[in-house]
Amino acid sequence: MNYFIADTHFYHYQLLEPNNFAPRHFGNVDEMNQAMIDAWNARVDDNDRVYHLGDISMRPQDYPTDQETYDILRQLNGHITLIKGNHDYRSLFKFIDKHNVTMADGKSKYEFEDVGSLLKFDHHQFYCTHYPMLLGKVDKIINLHGHIHHYSVPIPENINVGVDAPERDLLSEDLPWGSPLRGEEILEMYDKKKKELAKMERK
Repeated sequence: MNYFIADTHFYHYQLLEPNNFAPRHFGNVDEMNQAMIDAWNARVDDNDRVYHLGDISMRPQDYPTDQETYDILRQLNGHITLIKGNHDYRSLFKFIDKHNVTMADGKSKYEFEDVGSLLKFDHHQFYCTHYPMLLGKVDKIINLHGHIHHYSVPIPENINVGVDAPERDLLSEDLPWGSPLRGEEILEMYDKKKKELAKMERK
């Protein structure tokens, strides 16, 4: 099964402060990091693939070392496709690839994409990028993205899958904070967002 997530920002202690950009209500970054690890591993097993749409970790003025970020990633279940975000560096991707491991199915644990990845799900196409893309008029193409944290693009085909995304409030199931999202949940968010935006246009 495929899952989707973005903007984990492991180690980013400034997000613990009161803010509207990415409010995270934890006492310290260790609690925040562990909550995301637990939520991830509760849903994902090593037969699954998670598309991480950028910004794995961040610590302002003192970026976590490549080893520290890798130490987090190695605790996460599944195959992971890492799509480069604005806070991810090629040096980090090279370090992770140097320490890549082969899973039981013979495939590498980590794969890398500079720009994005396109995949099919239930008669739709998911275009996975870090930045929201304004694709214009499209048919059954949904842009999964991160980058904007607790904000939403007012276009139904743009679905923010970030940890802090407001689209998560549209889900009928109250997922643990930091959970990667399944394809069915993406489509639920898309359908409800489309209806909400249509109601706003009629007002």
